[in-house]
Amino acid sequence: MGHKHSKEEILAGAMEAAVADGLSNLTFGRLSRRLGVSDRMIVYYFPNKDALITEVLLLLGAHLQEALMEAFSGHAADHMALARRAWPVLAQPRFDATFGVFFEANGLAATGRQPYQAIVAGLVEAWVAWLAPLFEGDEAFCRAQAEATLVLVDGLLLLRQLAGAEAAQRAAVALGVGKPAQ
Repeated sequence: MGHKHSKEEILAGAMEAAVADGLSNLTFGRLSRRLGVSDRMIVYYFPNKDALITEVLLLLGAHLQEALMEAFSGHAADHMALARRAWPVLAQPRFDATFGVFFEANGLAATGRQPYQAIVAGLVEAWVAWLAPLFEGDEAFCRAQAEATLVLVDGLLLLRQLAGAEAAQRAAVALGVGKPAQ
């Protein structure tokens, strides 16, 4: 018998497959062939595709939060201040494929497809909850600033996906989030 993959190894393989081929192409069969394991091994850790997709998106989000930790030290006055810290980190080419996966999930959610609609709604709420404590003020103010940060940065990242890095950077500069090229 071959190597018994751990849940973490299978999840890492699923994340690589989602980045390479898209979430909609992530199936137990394709993943088992990619990893060289039986699809029963995948089902052992992930009882259904919804569970696998959820964990892939949560892992990608955790990687992004880890990358943002240094930029997010200390409180921000408002969404613009936090977006100015986030943009240079997230606008790196190494994150483009990750955001491709997130925006694929968002697009599928927007069409009402499950499990994406439920998963993305939960992810948005989790990001707002993660960002809100980075602001000082009452709960309503902090939540509104977190939502505004998410909208601003995600909008720029979507533009980066669709129109390219230069267009997104021009928009970031126009919005006061990015710095002009030297």
